[in-house]
Parts: sequence; C-alpha cells; structure tokens
Amino acid sequence: MADLLQKDLDETRQGEAYAPFVEDPNQYPKKFYIESYGCQMNFSDSEIVASILHEEGFGATRNFEEANLILLNTCSIREKAEQTVRNRLTTFRKLKDKRPGTLIGVLGCMAERLKAKFLEEEKLVDIVVGPDAYRSLPQLISDAEGGQKTVNVLLSRDETYADISPVRLDSNGVTAFVSIMRGCNNMCTFCVVPFTRGRERSRDAESILAECQDLFERGYKEVTLLGQNVDSYWHGEVTFALLLERVAQISLLLRVRFSTSHPKDITDDVLETMAKYHNICKYIHLPVQSGNTRVLSMMNRTYTREWYLNKVKRIREIMPDCGLSTDVISGFCTETEEEHNDTLSLMELCRFDMAYMFSYSERPGTLAERRFEDDVPEDVKKRRLEEIIKLQNGHSRESYLNDIGKTFEVLIESNSKRSDLHWAGRNTQNKMVVFPKGNYQLDKGHYAIVIILDATSATLIGTIVA
Repeated sequence: MADLLQKDLDETRQGEAYAPFVEDPNQYPKKFYIESYGCQMNFSDSEIVASILHEEGFGATRNFEEANLILLNTCSIREKAEQTVRNRLTTFRKLKDKRPGTLIGVLGCMAERLKAKFLEEEKLVDIVVGPDAYRSLPQLISDAEGGQKTVNVLLSRDETYADISPVRLDSNGVTAFVSIMRGCNNMCTFCVVPFTRGRERSRDAESILAECQDLFERGYKEVTLLGQNVDSYWHGEVTFALLLERVAQISLLLRVRFSTSHPKDITDDVLETMAKYHNICKYIHLPVQSGNTRVLSMMNRTYTREWYLNKVKRIREIMPDCGLSTDVISGFCTETEEEHNDTLSLMELCRFDMAYMFSYSERPGTLAERRFEDDVPEDVKKRRLEEIIKLQNGHSRESYLNDIGKTFEVLIESNSKRSDLHWAGRNTQNKMVVFPKGNYQLDKGHYAIVIILDATSATLIGTIVA
C-alpha cells in the first residue's frame, strides 16, 4: 500500500513533483537533475540514487538545462500521476533536440509497470530503471552514453539498499527519511505497488539504528521511518514496536515518526510504545479507503468497517491526543450510493485531522482491473469525491480550531513560506505551526513552546511562550 499524493496545504510542499536537490558545492565532471513524484518512498529513493550517482562523478543541479542526465522518479498509483510524467517529458524533448547527448531516464514504479514498452512509447527516453535496480545505474548510463537504450526492471527478494548512505542535498538539516523496508505483501485489489515494488523485505535493524544515530550526530532532530507497510517490519527478533523503541532511545531530542500503516498491523505493542516515549510523535496515518464492509472486501483490505472503527477507538484509548489521518477512495467498482454514504458516516465518527482523497483510478495489471468492471460513472465519482472533500475540509478546520488556546512543543524546521520573520515547524500531531521569531535566540532544529492563537484548516498560528 502506498501513500497517496498529498493535497495542497498552507505550509507544506505543493504540487505533484519536486526536484529535491540543491546545488552541490563540490566539483563533479557531470551533472544530474532529478524530479520525484508520488509517495515519500520515492523521495527517499531519489536520495539513494543521488548517492550512487555521486560515486560515478555526477553532481546535483536544480537547472535541468545544464544537466548531462535528467531523471524522473515516477509514481503509478493513479493515471493522473503517470500522465503528469508524460507531459513533463515533452518539456525535455526540446532540450534533447538542442543537446542530443543529454540522457533522460525514468525511474520507479512507472518504469517497473511499463518496462521496455516505455522506450517505444516515449522515444526520447534512454534509461528505464525499476525501484530494485538502482545499483545498475552506472552500467546503464555507460551503455546509454554509447547510444544503447537500456532497461533494468528486475524485482528483488532481498534488496534494501541498507549499505548505501543517502545523499540529503535537499535536507533542511532537521528532518530526514529513513527507509526500513521495501515492497508490500498486501494484495489490495486497487493497488499496483505489489507489482511495481515487489514483496516485503525488511532492512536489518542495526543498519537502521546506525543511520538514525549518524543523522542525530549530524544535527538532525527528526527521522521518519518509511515503508509501504511500515508496521509489518520484522527482521530476526526485531518487531516494528521494538525497532521504534530502539530508535527513540537514541536521544530524547530526536523525534521519531513513521509512515505508512496498514490498519491490520498497528498492534497494541506499537501503540503502547508510542505512548511510552515522549519523542515518538503522536500521529498515525491509517488508510481506510472505504467505510463500507462489502467494498472493503472487494478491495481485499482484510478488515471490516466495525473493525476499523474499533482500531481507531483503541488508538484514542491509549493516546487520546493522537493525530489521525487517512486515505479515502470514492467510486470504487460497484460502489452504491448507500455504500458511499457509509464512507461519509465513518468519516463523521472518526473525525480525521486530514485525509488524502481521490476518485478511483483503474490501474492496468491490478487485481481490480482483472476481476471487476470499473462501472461507476466518472461524474458520479467526481460528485462523491466532492462530498468527501467537503466533509473532510470541515473536520480539518474543526480539528485545527479546537487547538486554539492549547500549547505545543514545536520543532522548528524552516522559515515560514510567507515570511522570513516567522518560523514554521510541526507539533507531535504532525500539524504545521507558524509563529513570529521575536527576539528569541532560536534556530532551525530548536524546540519552541508555542501557544496557539488562531488557525486555518491546515496551519496553526501561535506565539512563543518559552
């Protein structure tokens, strides 16, 4: 199961793509430019790719017009995401006409899904590389420089890139992603991820702890443990709950987050570990997808509406202040109006702080595409999605307004996007907080105690009290 693309928020990264690397001050004979689309795992993978390319003499640039190598790290979760990549490639076509030696590569899930077919459809593409084949990039680039179109989309049963230290050129120096597992064993019928990222395999715990320790020693104050299905992490005797605890024990000054959770795998052990440690953030992304049991069964989500509601109840019993977000799909195959209303009623009961909301997009090769007819009309999907978004916007606004008057510990991540006179950072519930710098001697990576004075539906606005 993959994170869906995030809707635009006041103080968060906007859009579906991001060129994540700043100019590298070091001197390299060649330059690469990379854009990432989709889930956090893709952004993390781009950092691994950057490390591999650095070893081959490529430095990062934000200006694709000066790059010798242009890479798009792609997403296949929705048709729109793939079309965005195809549209983006037309921008690079003109550059390649002027500079025929420029190499263009497509990485990630879209590469894995389409394989060599992509070379036929997009004739300007030179390199197609799947998520498990990034170690082969040096040879593929060499072959492409010699005029050969190259493809490697082999999936692996054991590749975790555990020995590669990601290059964090985009880093704010405060927060970092740490990949702890890859792939997914959950065969949700709507999802292409098991076919583009392969089966689950967990990275060894010691390498994860070493990376987190190194990040903390370099000044980072928050790590997000990443996986398609992070709670199912298991390596030797180390469960996800134990891994979470061991990372939290590195230092009380190091915040720990994780994403994404499948509801069936977030156990009481995980919840109790979260509650035990102040520096494990009280926030869970818990995708529901639908509020109707029959539709959930068709999606192969392995839980019922009632089971999910009980899981939310259990989270709030153990951590009453836990932030909660979700994924919702409107118009899945055969969904009736009554079943759509079940989704709305579940949302009313759960009161999510935020949600990623999309209409169903049939993906080639998925179980749903093979088994079911995509029979809900597009206009019905759109209308149902609008109802879901309207309801969630109201819940989000209510959630943020309810925080007015409360005091939070905020980790300062950067200047506010709207003013260099304000700091921006998140509280433990993953809500963005903006507040004036004032005369306090604070900087990125510092913690501030902030009282909330106002709020939008996506940002808390406050002032420092300590």
